[in-house]
Amino acid sequence: MSVGFIGLGNLGKAMANRLISEGVELTVWNRSKQNARDFRLPLAESPAAVVSGADITFLCLADSNAVKAVLESPDGILSANCAGKIIIDTTTNHFNSVLQFHRHLSDRGGSYLEAPVLGSIIPASQGSLTVLVSGDIKSYETALPLLNKIGKKIFFLGKPSLATKLKLVNNFVLGSYMATIAEALALGEEIGADKQMILDIFSSGPANSAILNGKKDKLLAEDFSPHFSMAMMNKDLNYLEEMARSINR
Repeated sequence: MSVGFIGLGNLGKAMANRLISEGVELTVWNRSKQNARDFRLPLAESPAAVVSGADITFLCLADSNAVKAVLESPDGILSANCAGKIIIDTTTNHFNSVLQFHRHLSDRGGSYLEAPVLGSIIPASQGSLTVLVSGDIKSYETALPLLNKIGKKIFFLGKPSLATKLKLVNNFVLGSYMATIAEALALGEEIGADKQMILDIFSSGPANSAILNGKKDKLLAEDFSPHFSMAMMNKDLNYLEEMARSINR
């Protein structure tokens, strides 16, 4: 089975490296050619060229506009022969955009799996992401061996857009919790408590979480380098707000 990968930002690079470490041979494309050259792998000239030479192609892009461009540009995926091809899109998309992406591939004889992931660079490099998948079940079963190389837990949700919607709901919890921890830690220091002590107390009681455990060392070191940028979180929460407002009661 030949595999392509489009989108080599921080998360995409981590997932691609994980696949390579698991013995998967990739053909890659990235808007910035240098990011792709860093892999020293077969570098396609266009998204269409990736899909033409691959049975399954991963996408890991910034947002739905980026996915739309990769699909619909003159040398984009949809300009290739998509019959029998599977696209696994790990991008956190707009909940309406994915419906269009499903239709685009289906109309051309291919299959689109929306597969947003829970987790960032470290779990991606360890193959311990959680992956939410919506789309055709036969395509999912074909893609599952590859998904298992990047994910520890895979949830098949079937109905198009449901995986994306649940990813947005998850990021509502994630964003709220991270903001709460940041404010609580700052408040604790203002009242005279030691940062290490505050975090130990949080970790020892019901305030503990996988998020806190994953960020504790960075908080102690005041290392604010992003694994997931504020711009991306803001984008996801804006999508979430639109989704919530679209619900008819």
